[in-house]
Amino acid sequence: MSILKKLAGQTALYGLSSMLGRALNFLLVPFYTSILLLSEFGVFTELYSYVATLNVIYLFGMETTYFRFANKDKLKEKETFQYTQTFILILTLFFSGSLILFSQSIATLLHYPDKSIYIVWLALIMGIDAITAIPFARLRLENKAGYFASLKLLNIGLNIGLNLFFLLFCKGIYEGNYFQELLPFVKLFYHPSRAVEFIFISNLIANAVMLPLLWKHFAAYRFLWNFEKFKPYLIYAYPLMFMGLAGMVNETLDRQVLKYLLPEGMYPKFTKEEVLGIYGGCYKLSMFMTLAIQSFRYAADPFFFSKAEDKNAPEVFASVMNWFVAFCGFMFLVISVYTDLIGEVLLRQESFKTGLAVVPVLLLANLFLGIYYNLSIWYKLTDKTYWGTWIGIGGAIFTIAGNILLIPIIGYMGAAYTTLGCYFLMALISYFAGNKYFPVPYDLFSIITLIISAIALVVLGSFINTGNFWLNQLTYLILPILYVGIVFYIKRVRFSIPV
Repeated sequence: MSILKKLAGQTALYGLSSMLGRALNFLLVPFYTSILLLSEFGVFTELYSYVATLNVIYLFGMETTYFRFANKDKLKEKETFQYTQTFILILTLFFSGSLILFSQSIATLLHYPDKSIYIVWLALIMGIDAITAIPFARLRLENKAGYFASLKLLNIGLNIGLNLFFLLFCKGIYEGNYFQELLPFVKLFYHPSRAVEFIFISNLIANAVMLPLLWKHFAAYRFLWNFEKFKPYLIYAYPLMFMGLAGMVNETLDRQVLKYLLPEGMYPKFTKEEVLGIYGGCYKLSMFMTLAIQSFRYAADPFFFSKAEDKNAPEVFASVMNWFVAFCGFMFLVISVYTDLIGEVLLRQESFKTGLAVVPVLLLANLFLGIYYNLSIWYKLTDKTYWGTWIGIGGAIFTIAGNILLIPIIGYMGAAYTTLGCYFLMALISYFAGNKYFPVPYDLFSIITLIISAIALVVLGSFINTGNFWLNQLTYLILPILYVGIVFYIKRVRFSIPV
């Protein structure tokens, strides 16, 4: 149990930066949905979906590669750091340079011909993200979760503060609400029509501040390159990159193709760009689950690798999975039954709330994605990372086909159901393949029971209607209590590790 407590403690620290930080970041959701037009939110949603995909190419699987080789031979950790950081620097200069050089052509291709500056800002954002990735990974390897969390929180805090400065404070001065003596200065750089651009600028500045704060790691860096010595890293990493790229197709393709696949008139009250904005706003609510999974992954990757040689590792991994599913099932249930209330708080324009039906579907999809991440440890520990590539590619093919088939028929609900089907399929394949190469005694009965129980309680909640909004919210409290009861009953009967 002490092993799981250590993992839980580190997850909590990483979660402080992800969950608390992103919780603060969620304050920007009602802010954005109150000041941005639906079409502007659509632009914001679409471009950041491309950023998520490109970030995978920038990193090329080097974070996981760094963990693998640094743990394999701890005496060569410094060499591993130099090689992985050098490779990322080379990629960053190439990709960011190319994006900046061809920014006008790219903006035209995306139907934003007068917004080429957006591409420039995003190229710089992704570049800084990439070159700080290995130093942040090194902090995780060194178990410096507190410093890691502090930097991530600072980054998010700066981003929020700058958003408020540009989009609220400067806007108020520009509109003559206060501090008119500052108006000539504000007019030098601010105009209300540049709202989306200032979101990117805020992100860029917040990222740039991380560079001096990670200076200790940059100062220790020396350019190191020997292709023969780096070749094992590359062989290990490139399947991870393709796996990650396929994963990003699964995660972001819906927002990239939605406006192109929607038939004319499916949503008669909205343009296609506005529909994308609605879907993007509601998609944000499903990110609560994603944040919990990300917090877990920050701690779990180094934890799983460090336990690779432990003879009890399979039993530990199985216990981790049980508690992971129990916790994520609880999150899925609570957020799903309180979607209307959360939407009321975070989505400030009524138009955004028309898409709330996608939230429970996307939450469940992310739960299966988290299960897949747990299961994926088998091919990382056995150096069979090509399995991750093929599973990811299979998921990507499913995603492409599902979006093409379902979006023209049921709109953004088709995108949500495709995401759910994709992640379920990936988890299923990984489970059966893992049984062959790295058997782990996962308790399928407990896992399936917890998931089905959570889904059943969400369905039950959809039938609760007292005729009063607030009384409904109070009645919903019964459902999480029932779920916790189910978890503890199963725990006593099935879980191998006591609470």
